[in-house]
Amino acid sequence: MENTTVNSISFFSKETLTCPVCKAKFHREDIRTGRGRLIAGDLTDELRRPYQPSKKYGEVYPLFYPVTVCPECYYAAFQADFLEISGNSISSIDTNKKNRIEKVETIFKQLDFREPRKLTEGTASYYLAMMCYDHFPNEFSPVIKQGLSSYRAAWLFMDLHGKYPDENYDYLARLFYRKAAFFYSLSIEYDSDGTESLTEVASLGPDLDKNYGYDGVLYVSALLEYYYGQDTDDEKRIKSLERARTTVSRIFGMGKASKDKPEVLLSKAKELHSSIGDEIKRRTKDE
Repeated sequence: MENTTVNSISFFSKETLTCPVCKAKFHREDIRTGRGRLIAGDLTDELRRPYQPSKKYGEVYPLFYPVTVCPECYYAAFQADFLEISGNSISSIDTNKKNRIEKVETIFKQLDFREPRKLTEGTASYYLAMMCYDHFPNEFSPVIKQGLSSYRAAWLFMDLHGKYPDENYDYLARLFYRKAAFFYSLSIEYDSDGTESLTEVASLGPDLDKNYGYDGVLYVSALLEYYYGQDTDDEKRIKSLERARTTVSRIFGMGKASKDKPEVLLSKAKELHSSIGDEIKRRTKDE
């Protein structure tokens, strides 16, 4: 049976998807565009593109929809990967079903991925994807996708905190920022030693409006270390900041290579490089 439009923001596809893990059948939800639904705000230092509510459509979150989630077993992955797993990955994700459902339900008690997604489902989709990519082989570059999922989950947890300030969503946001920092750093290491490729990933975001590619990964990794790295031991902090400064300096490049990079990314990278340097000087002086 064809799924029809249920609201003015999103729609369910006519095509029926079959979950490769549990064989449940469902329809994928996606966002409608045009007609003034998306009113873009200014790009943040985290390379997030916020959208302003419109009078006609209210709040619109394009980030709700990139992850496909099976409504029965909660297997979740980015759309391009969802149907591509096989063999041991399917078996492992199937075995892990109870664990991931229990984990996500400790945060969100009532989720329904057969209905239009709300902020809770949008956030949960990335947490589920982060867990499921643990079971993907290296050729899918799962570590950066875990990083991207963690990073976007942190954004959405902060949005939840704005709406429900007494529910400790800000604590969860910080937790997912730290998870993202770990995955981003590891993905750069894996790309360097050939374990996993970053260049093979179609879009590295981190948001949906523009793909900042490998340079964006370097920037986010340094930014996360700066804001969410350990901060209790000065000696360790200085060393981690020096690594972050080296990472972000790789974005600048030389000559034409630098000129071809997005000006907004270069500007933000230089500001971050300066801020990291200032903290290194302050902490070195205080020792």
